[in-house]
Amino acid sequence: MRCASFDGSDQEKNPMPPLPRENVQSYPRPPALEAVPQRVLIRLGGVIVAQTTRALRVLETHHAPTYYLPPEDVQATLRPAAGSSFCEWKGAARYFDVVAGDTTALRAAWAYATPTARFLPLAGYIAFYAAQMDEAWVGDLRVTPQPGDFYGGWVTPNLDGQIKGAPGTRHW
Repeated sequence: MRCASFDGSDQEKNPMPPLPRENVQSYPRPPALEAVPQRVLIRLGGVIVAQTTRALRVLETHHAPTYYLPPEDVQATLRPAAGSSFCEWKGAARYFDVVAGDTTALRAAWAYATPTARFLPLAGYIAFYAAQMDEAWVGDLRVTPQPGDFYGGWVTPNLDGQIKGAPGTRHW
């Protein structure tokens, strides 16, 4: 699948819906899974890591959305990394080093090989820590990482509310 470029040259032919205003405090618990109508782009080391119009996102109370990309739209090399984690909603995650050009970001991506039934569409999809990438975009909005070093949400300027992850917010 060809994705339009981010230089604006395809904007008139393939307009992207803008990101609506959202309040992270109104996101559900248990989390929701939804398709992303905007184009998602990630770069590392001056190389496109992934580009897709088929991303999914997980929305959970007080979290910035976490974006998951289909593996066939990931152009970087993903090298299995040590360790795993467990999410009460999605199941066991495995981690990857991301290799793009001459740059390697350690444990910078993760996936659920066999997620729970509720999140089965995420099987094999890849999520990336925005903090470890050079840049990430949702539509025409540049992403900033969710605060802290534990969560992998992507903060965009359309989000309102208190986002979990900053000091003192990890366990509430």
